Amino acid sequence: MIRTRFAPSPTGYLHIGGARTALFCWLFSKKMGGEFVLRVEDTDRERSTEESVNAILNAMQWLKLDYDEGPIYQTERFDRYQAVIRQLVDKGQAYYCSCSKERLETLREQQMANKQKPRYDGCCRNKGLQPGDAQNLVVRFKNPQQGEVEFEDLVKGPITVSNNELDDLIIARSDGTPTYNLTVVIDDMDMNITHVVRGDDHVNNTPRQINIFKALNAQIPHYAHVPMILGEDGKRLSKRHGAVSVMQYYEDGYLPEALLNYLVRLGWSHGDQEVFSIDEMQQLFSLDGINRAASTFNPEKLSWLNQQYLKDTELDKIVELVKQRLHRMQIFFNGDLDLSPIVDLYRQRVNTLNELAQSILYFFEEFDEYDEKAANKAFKAAALEPLQKLFERLSALPDWSAEAIHQVIHDITAELEINMGKVGQPLRVAVTGGAFSPPIDQTVAMIGRENSLHRIQRAIEYINKKYSVESH
Repeated sequence: MIRTRFAPSPTGYLHIGGARTALFCWLFSKKMGGEFVLRVEDTDRERSTEESVNAILNAMQWLKLDYDEGPIYQTERFDRYQAVIRQLVDKGQAYYCSCSKERLETLREQQMANKQKPRYDGCCRNKGLQPGDAQNLVVRFKNPQQGEVEFEDLVKGPITVSNNELDDLIIARSDGTPTYNLTVVIDDMDMNITHVVRGDDHVNNTPRQINIFKALNAQIPHYAHVPMILGEDGKRLSKRHGAVSVMQYYEDGYLPEALLNYLVRLGWSHGDQEVFSIDEMQQLFSLDGINRAASTFNPEKLSWLNQQYLKDTELDKIVELVKQRLHRMQIFFNGDLDLSPIVDLYRQRVNTLNELAQSILYFFEEFDEYDEKAANKAFKAAALEPLQKLFERLSALPDWSAEAIHQVIHDITAELEINMGKVGQPLRVAVTGGAFSPPIDQTVAMIGRENSLHRIQRAIEYINKKYSVESH
């Protein structure tokens, strides 16, 4: 059975690059009817935090990247790693090394001065050191000195590395803790991982890991190294490019489906198609469809995609998400209030849930200022009489409903012999602060009698003040 794994280190939040790797692993396992494992590589005790673990788990949950097994924590497997280290030493495939940091630093400087590749020189390889022979002993893997490591990278193609390019890497530190290149091999072996999909910053580790697999007589997985994501300036993606925590996109009002759609297109394509449902991604995704070149992160493209999802997702779902945003903003309202027509209208014009929630705030709370362009156009001197008549008639209206409000507006346009826009648009700017809203009778009905009348009165005072100042 196909088994993939996503193995983040909890030394920070889950970022865009990590989320894309997780997505590719998840899609491949789903496509192949396999299993997806989540493994938390938390052996770096100084930098790993519970907060980061929770951030990773929350991000996976929000993105709906469900795993079949896990989370498995490396810190709970130290006994297993120690056993394998002893096994490798006993079989002569690893050895104790007493070289000090000073010696290694001096060696590195000499090699650099001689324009040689810095690497361990095998000083302790044949000394036969044992625990107790010296202080601060590390354990090194005895890498083969002859031959080559060859593997078929499922993205990059065939890769060959000569063993004499690889030195004897440390597999256990002086305090006994295992290092990354050992733990990852043991875990992939024990968890029967068949395909390792990861960033191409790990390509250099792969030949070393393959040699450890061979030493342990273990099945070597297939490797697919995914090119990195660059900022629009061509440099490695960082916070200044928008490479923030995945959960920041949740905070900013993006939909998880839109983010996944954007991520799958960062380095993978299916013809010219841009928008993919989750089902389509699972059906169409393939490792050989991953581009070999690096991808460029484009925030505008992500926003565009999010807008498509806001427009096309079931209205009830978007309404519920908007209600959640409003509650987070401490906006509380009658639970029976039907936000569907408002949300449906505004979702055509915004990029995020946050923008959508902000756009309809005038229904629930007072606004501080009018949209300047809308006010300049609607609040002419001629708007005073319609607004005054609206205030009088609406104040006396016994039935506060959209139908009754519509009739008042209709009667005033007939009485003043002006078109609907000359009444409806000043009223719209008065009660919403802007030039855009659902049908004005529905809008006024939803805002309510008290707030609507207060806002109409404020608009009348605004126009009076504006023209009295101009006349002076």
